[in-house]
Amino acid sequence: MTQSSLTRSALALVTTLALATGLVWALAQTARAATTWTFYGITVHVSTNNIKVQDPRTKQVMSFLLVPKFDQVFSANGKTTYQMGKVKAGQYVAVVYDRKALGGAHADKIYLMDNANEKIGAQ
Repeated sequence: MTQSSLTRSALALVTTLALATGLVWALAQTARAATTWTFYGITVHVSTNNIKVQDPRTKQVMSFLLVPKFDQVFSANGKTTYQMGKVKAGQYVAVVYDRKALGGAHADKIYLMDNANEKIGAQ
């Protein structure tokens, strides 16, 4: 093998490794972005751009970002929609969230719950 063919082989190997690394990273980001979680608790604070909820058992407090014109507030069974103004401090809620935007918790949906931290209207 000549010097130039070794150089081309090394360049091809480095390019292939870089491409493979990029694909693995992209797949990991896509898998992470597709993951959602649910946090249950009492609303501590509500504003136009965030909601803060405290788990009454563990006392953990989480803050969730809200996009402008957030309109994903539902009854616990998901059949009735509400305006964001319906969510008040002291109310039990379930927040479905993800961490797509810069790693911060971002609310996707908010479900209104009853005082036993159960779905309103659950049978």
